[in-house]
Amino acid sequence: MTLEFFLKEAFRAMRRNAAPSFAAFATIVVTLIVVGAFIPIVQASQGAANAVSHKVLVNVFMKLNATPAQEKALKHQLLALPNVKGVSFESKAQALKQQRKLDPAGYALLSSNPLPDTFHVTPTSPGQALVVRSEIDHHGRYIDKEISSLSGQTTQTKRLLEVTNLVTWIATVLTLLLVIASVVLIANTIRLSLYARRQEIEVMKLVGATDWFIRWPFVIEGIIVGAGGAIAAIFLLGAVKLLLLDPLAGSWQLISTPHTIPFPLLVLVLIGAGVAVSAAGSGLSLRQFLRV
Repeated sequence: MTLEFFLKEAFRAMRRNAAPSFAAFATIVVTLIVVGAFIPIVQASQGAANAVSHKVLVNVFMKLNATPAQEKALKHQLLALPNVKGVSFESKAQALKQQRKLDPAGYALLSSNPLPDTFHVTPTSPGQALVVRSEIDHHGRYIDKEISSLSGQTTQTKRLLEVTNLVTWIATVLTLLLVIASVVLIANTIRLSLYARRQEIEVMKLVGATDWFIRWPFVIEGIIVGAGGAIAAIFLLGAVKLLLLDPLAGSWQLISTPHTIPFPLLVLVLIGAGVAVSAAGSGLSLRQFLRV
């Protein structure tokens, strides 16, 4: 038997069993729309959490009378700490300029610069911020006498890290649950479609047809239905993106800021998922009807 024969049989079966085939098609469309919308939402939430967590720095404020030589020596000490990824320096003049931009009225009347030179210490990972802080501040004793103070409260840093970690875990769990629910829903719908045609399968089995002779048209039908459902879902998602999200992206920062999966890659993911789940669901669900 040729591929052309199996394709004809698959299309003939879809025409004769239009209602079950349409139910499977509609299920795939709805499921993939939910998945296609959920993936960027999860990525945006994780991206926002990561962006916040990577802003966790330890700011080291120098004494006002610290000399450039003392600051240079401190920078070498900070870079030598095992959990420090990098150190950037902000002079008191740069700090004053920045603050005047944020609050022009508040800093306009100052006759002198009250801000200190500052080192912004980046930990190797956001979770190491508290470790770096403890390495610089040994129970109130700084590693260098020219350090005036450190920024950031320990409790606030802990809460920030806990919240960002919680967002990541929730997004991961929801993704797994959605994937499992999608697979089960599509597989059950395909199983119901096959159940409506069980007598046809039993007759073919009784007249001597092999298992794979019976199975191939259903697998091909699953591929066609899955691909069609994925294309329909992609078309609807693309319409929403072009007509709703893209016009709002320029004025609504919440939509324009997150870096999520590129739409062409999302198209490939949805088509691959629709075809794979439908074909596998058809082939595996057919086993119970082949036992005649």
